[in-house]
Amino acid sequence: MRDYTEDQLERYSRHILLKDVGVEGQEKLLDGKVLIIGAGGLGSPAALYLAAAGVGMIGIVDGDRVDLSNLQRQITHFTKDVGVWKADSASEKMRAINPEITVHPYNQYLFASNIREIIKAYDFVIDGTDNFATKFLINDACVFEGIPFSHGGILRFDGQTMTVNPGESACYRCVFNAPPPPNLVPTCSQAGVLGAIAGMLGTIQATEALKFLTGAGNMLYNKLLTFDALKMDFRTVNLRKNENCPICGSHPVITELVDSDPAVCDL
Repeated sequence: MRDYTEDQLERYSRHILLKDVGVEGQEKLLDGKVLIIGAGGLGSPAALYLAAAGVGMIGIVDGDRVDLSNLQRQITHFTKDVGVWKADSASEKMRAINPEITVHPYNQYLFASNIREIIKAYDFVIDGTDNFATKFLINDACVFEGIPFSHGGILRFDGQTMTVNPGESACYRCVFNAPPPPNLVPTCSQAGVLGAIAGMLGTIQATEALKFLTGAGNMLYNKLLTFDALKMDFRTVNLRKNENCPICGSHPVITELVDSDPAVCDL
């Protein structure tokens, strides 16, 4: 176990006081590696909380630049960052919160050709992406690599999340099978989204990552958590692994990653 400096003991004191975390749990966080895919509404709060918690290595992937319309909800980006790569903008704020951690920005989009090479360096993945095609790609890559991940999605005043433990719990395809037809589901740019909703869901995803690394509590495996912020109503739907799932079922038909056309929704 590492020798903590006085500054580290003070920085992480509120974690160390928790009986379910303590010094050993903080040690696990400092040794942990989390990849955040999407530096937008969900990835922004997740990135800040993981950095503040002392997760030792955090990767953040986004192939887009900051736009003025992002600032209503994507809290790692400031007005001065308009036009800057989102991954670089987020990384700057993460290092400002905690200069001890290692942050790897990836100013690129993910495709079938590069996703497995990137995610395999990490213990846990947070899906904060903005389109169905990428969500299914993340699911499939994580299933192939055996890496747990947190799915999240928001629209208008609603959010949903589940955590997948490949081989053990239901995966994203067990529940949703395939992307919906184009134009069936409105995008956030068409239907709108309340900015604080992104913060609510992104912090839940960060909590799942921290629980995974420390071993504290129960994960959202085989559970879909949904909320309606207008009513402040949270519900949990129990799930189970689908034996007919095309990627993790008894007779999988998906044996390699394939790109599909994204229907963009800027979270």
